[in-house]
Amino acid sequence: MRSRFSAFAVQDEEYLLASWDPSTRPAEVDFDPGQRWDRLEILGSTGGGAFHIEGTVEFRAFYRTRGAAGELHENSRFRRGNGAWMYLDGVFVR
Repeated sequence: MRSRFSAFAVQDEEYLLASWDPSTRPAEVDFDPGQRWDRLEILGSTGGGAFHIEGTVEFRAFYRTRGAAGELHENSRFRRGNGAWMYLDGVFVR
């Protein structure tokens, strides 16, 4: 999760797409050039161990868009594929 947050922060589309499960991966990542990701807070996780094939990460990501503060709170699902964890999808938490 931290590596994907960092990739969003530096707009590393190649890494984001490579770490996205092929079943849900978009053709491209639509970055907002006016958005700056500031901080990631991991709230909890399930699975993700050596013997798991799926896991979740609940997080809050803080950003600024054209000077206005914002927050993304999501519960993300990951799946192990080819020996690596791949982002599957997420549900926004309100």
